[in-house]
Amino acid sequence: MALRVDQISKTFDSDDARRSTHQVFDQFTLDIADGEFVAVLGPSGCGKTTLLRMIAGFDRPDAGRVIFDGSDVTGPASDRVVVFQQPGLFPWMDVRHNVAFGLQLGRRRIDWRPVDEILATVGLSEFAGHAPYELSGGMQQRVALARSLVMRPKMLLMDEPFAALDAHLRHAMQVFLRELWVEFRTTVLFITHDVEEAIVLAERVVVLGSNPGRILGELDARDVHPSSADLLDNADYRRLRHRAIELLGELP
Repeated sequence: MALRVDQISKTFDSDDARRSTHQVFDQFTLDIADGEFVAVLGPSGCGKTTLLRMIAGFDRPDAGRVIFDGSDVTGPASDRVVVFQQPGLFPWMDVRHNVAFGLQLGRRRIDWRPVDEILATVGLSEFAGHAPYELSGGMQQRVALARSLVMRPKMLLMDEPFAALDAHLRHAMQVFLRELWVEFRTTVLFITHDVEEAIVLAERVVVLGSNPGRILGELDARDVHPSSADLLDNADYRRLRHRAIELLGELP
C-alpha cells in the first residue's frame, strides 16, 4: 500500500464574525495502492484540496495519521510532488533550467542527462532554451510535469492542473498525462470537480461528499480512457457518468 489516510479529522476556524468552526473531515480513511491512479471527485468545499495538502505534508490532521510508504507524513518531501493548477514556472529561467530546479537544490553540480531525457519524453526538447512566456498553456503544464517527473517521485499529487486550459488543450493534456502514467506507473492522486475528467483519467474515482468530507462511493474506471474516439458512444463511460452524477446528487 503506497498511501493510507487513517481516520483523519480536520477542523478550520470559519471566517465569519461568529468565530465558528468548520469540520472538513471526521475520521476519514482512504487507501491508495502503489502505482494506482486515483481521482478524487467532488464539488468545491468538500475537502479535496485539504486532503491533498495533508498528503503532501503542507498541513497536518488534527487527529489520525497520513502514512506514505510505511512512514508517517510529517512534512513535505521529494517522494511526494505536487502539480498545481498554475504551472508556477520561474519566468527568468528557460525551460531546461525550470525542469532542473528541484535537482539543483543543495547541489553544486547536477546531471543534465535526466533533464534532457524527460524533456524528450514530454516532447519539449526543441523548446529547452525558451522562456516560459513563449510557450502555450498546455506546454507550460508539460514543463511543470517534467519538473515533477525528473525528481522520480513515488507519488504525484495533482490539484486540478488542467482547469485553466481551454477544452482542446485540456483533452490533449489528459491524453498526455495518461500516456505518461502508463510509461512511469507513478502513483497519482488527481483532484478534480469535473466528472468526465475523473472518469477518463483515473483507474478509480473516489466521489466525496461534504460537511464533513466523506466518501459517497467509488467507481472502477479502468476501461475508460481519454483517447476514446467518442465518449458518448462508450457504454462504460455513460454508466459511470450516470452513477457519479447520481452520487453527487446525494450531497446535502
